[in-house]
Amino acid sequence: MLRTGLAASALFMAVVAHAAETPPIKIGVLTDMAGPYAAITGKGAVVAAKLAIEDFQKEAPDQKVELLSADHQNKPDIATGIARKWFDVDGVSMVSELTTSAVALAVQKLAEDKNRVSIASGAGSSDLTGKACSKTGFHWTYDTYALANGTGRAIMDQGAKRWYFLTVDYAFGKALQEDVTQAVRAKGGEVIGEVKHPLNTSDFSSFLLQAQQSGADVIGLANAGADLINSIKQANEFGIPQKQRLAALLVYITDVHALGLPVAKNVFLTTAFYWNANDETRAWSKRYFDQMGSIPTMAQAGVYSGALHYLRAASKAKSVEGDKVAGAMREIAVNDAFAKGGKVRADGRMVHDMYLAQVKEPQQSKGPWDYYNIVKVIKGDEAFRPMANGGCPLVVK
Repeated sequence: MLRTGLAASALFMAVVAHAAETPPIKIGVLTDMAGPYAAITGKGAVVAAKLAIEDFQKEAPDQKVELLSADHQNKPDIATGIARKWFDVDGVSMVSELTTSAVALAVQKLAEDKNRVSIASGAGSSDLTGKACSKTGFHWTYDTYALANGTGRAIMDQGAKRWYFLTVDYAFGKALQEDVTQAVRAKGGEVIGEVKHPLNTSDFSSFLLQAQQSGADVIGLANAGADLINSIKQANEFGIPQKQRLAALLVYITDVHALGLPVAKNVFLTTAFYWNANDETRAWSKRYFDQMGSIPTMAQAGVYSGALHYLRAASKAKSVEGDKVAGAMREIAVNDAFAKGGKVRADGRMVHDMYLAQVKEPQQSKGPWDYYNIVKVIKGDEAFRPMANGGCPLVVK
């Protein structure tokens, strides 16, 4: 009888202990695994999220975290289908990365409807924290306004006034062109023409010929990833940089690596992260390099930062309900290898310093991936659009 009672008591205690365990927090990385943006996000974004989980569990060792990942193929319908299953069936409470603005805009709306959090890193459209802002949606790494404010203004300051745009034909490219156009006109310049190209274009010859014949001082490349690499390579084959300036408006370090310093040298760019900036960025980038064999892009570093901040906020809120975690995300500062003293605004924009950089000439580079000279630190409040000017309906004027 005693043994039976002890066994029952032990079983009861085991059930109670199991019930008392904190359920895992489930987060997802939804990204481009094999398309034109795979090198700047892709598998590297998943590795970055894993590093965030490692660092969070040093702070909260009893809290389990599970990570899901999937390829959205740069298609909003596929992305929302995956995200809906994650939210409704798999118990995912936060989805991150979301390269391509069309994907990010669609998933951000779905996440708000499901009271879950979305954190865009690779997507660029400033509409994410403007007219399409969300109570539970956040834009982390950069946006088209910050790129325009950095690279666009820097080139204007060098006396190049007449612009022609070669733009990828979807939400990101259109937003980037619009934001750079505003920066150009504010500095007294003019836009004399444009041509749009499909995503994942291999042959840019006809587009570049139109830009060349325009006689513009600057050809603004409002594209990214493989499209940017192909357009710069082909522009060099046509000898365009000898007569007109190329303004690469969104450049990742993997793009420079693919192009090589002889082709990419002296290009100005705006970035949110540089692996070689200080001891902390170098140490974190080494952890990433040891798993990926390459240096992290700003988008991948942004995934790390956003995931770590989300987990810290969920711990503070003691909840994974989107509105509760979103509130905590706005309350605490962002401090990690990606950003120091970052702040999350009411419109969902994470404000942090950006960097105007210039690609080194080959003889200036001291080793592999030593590609940038940091020309200027652009303080966060200067880099990003003032909240009152974005048209976000959550902002009280």
